Amino acid sequence: MVELIDGKTLAESIIQKIKEKVDKIINLGKRPPCLAVILVGDDPASTVYVAHKRKKCETIGFKSEFFALPATSSQEKLNNLIKKLNESDEVDGILLQLPLPKELNSDKALDLIHPKKDVDGLTSFNQGLLCQGRSAFEPCTPKGIITMIHSAGVAIDSKKACVIGRSRLVGLPIALLLNQHNATVSLVHRHTKNPKDYTKEADILVVAAGVPHLVDDTWLKEGCVVIDVGIHKSKEGKLIGDVNFEKASKKASKISPVPGGVGPMTVASLMENTLKAYEERYF
Repeated sequence: MVELIDGKTLAESIIQKIKEKVDKIINLGKRPPCLAVILVGDDPASTVYVAHKRKKCETIGFKSEFFALPATSSQEKLNNLIKKLNESDEVDGILLQLPLPKELNSDKALDLIHPKKDVDGLTSFNQGLLCQGRSAFEPCTPKGIITMIHSAGVAIDSKKACVIGRSRLVGLPIALLLNQHNATVSLVHRHTKNPKDYTKEADILVVAAGVPHLVDDTWLKEGCVVIDVGIHKSKEGKLIGDVNFEKASKKASKISPVPGGVGPMTVASLMENTLKAYEERYF
């Protein structure tokens, strides 16, 4: 029978450990870690994500600074806000919620974030270091995925791994991290011919394609481990992933659910990175 990789429960245990550390910091009379979140526009999904991250900050005891800019904001206004937050001694981490309105250049904005405050791990500087295996802040979703795999008792070393999707947020960095944990990694994308030739060889399959129910049992090796990064809303209003859970469960030995899998671990990883940014400044 397939085993669930419960990201929600794992995330809650991580959050509790962070909260205990923050309580000790506050008891010492020091200020708590501070995460500054920037939201440009009123994209519904982004608004929900930001609210969830801010609520988690409150739960832990972090200070949360929230900056909501209208969708009509200029690049200069956004850039100036990031520069101001870089200079603030009261801010440890900066999160720029993506996507930005199409009129704004996200690469230019992200690269203005100071590398030591880049708790999302998305600046060119930190992603370059990630390629060398020495990034201070691993991108949150890939970081959470590695934690999930380890928590399930799965050894990555010497395994065949396959990643579907090559985005800068998930696909590329998780491929790098799996490689750094000594897996042999294939990266499948929309231009890959016969993608099942790669996925059916994989001991570990990470699906970040952005396509609802793309992967079913015909894509899988018997007994493999499946991590589903996708999240979509079905016609019935149900949250589903890139993986057809019911069909994939027939072949996988371990699988992450949607919801309750990668999502909570992404937020927990963001909190871990924010605490790390704070500790590296003051300890």
